[in-house]
Amino acid sequence: MSVSKLDEEELEPEELNRDEVFEMLSNQRRRWVLHYLKQQNEDRVDLRSLVDSVSSWEYETPADELPWKKRKRVYTSLRQSHLPRLDESGVIEYDRNRGEVALTNEARKLQLYLEYVPEDDIPWSHCYLGLSGVSAAITALAWYPVYPIGELSAVALGALVTAMFGLSAVVHTYHSRRNRIGHQGPPKR
Repeated sequence: MSVSKLDEEELEPEELNRDEVFEMLSNQRRRWVLHYLKQQNEDRVDLRSLVDSVSSWEYETPADELPWKKRKRVYTSLRQSHLPRLDESGVIEYDRNRGEVALTNEARKLQLYLEYVPEDDIPWSHCYLGLSGVSAAITALAWYPVYPIGELSAVALGALVTAMFGLSAVVHTYHSRRNRIGHQGPPKR
């Protein structure tokens, strides 16, 4: 194997394992960094605008109204800890000398790990399983002429089942977009 081939292999970032992803995403500031970068249309963003947005979200105050010390605290932690960690993992490119940050293609893979279910909610898989059960019950009631389902035509039954799944899919899509990194607006806490 040639020396250049060895160098190329050493430079390729390793695939993140699940534990590394969860450890990396366990920090709110790192999630805010990823959220901000996904919102931007530019390839690279300057560190100052990133710090202003993360500070604003963290303290729930516009950046220009924040005391210098609070923004400095966020700046220091991003510059010394969080951005280097995200850069090491290959999720972002962080140019410390220029003060620029950019997302990499690896960041797209993280979205899968951010799909979560709040405590007071049910997983979408359970919702679709329940809809399948309701659809099976409706079909059984239509098979045996049980009022009012037995009175419906096959087209009406099909439309009812389609409407149930369609409405559920619309709600699921809306819910997923709100939880996605880079959606418009401040990130969810």
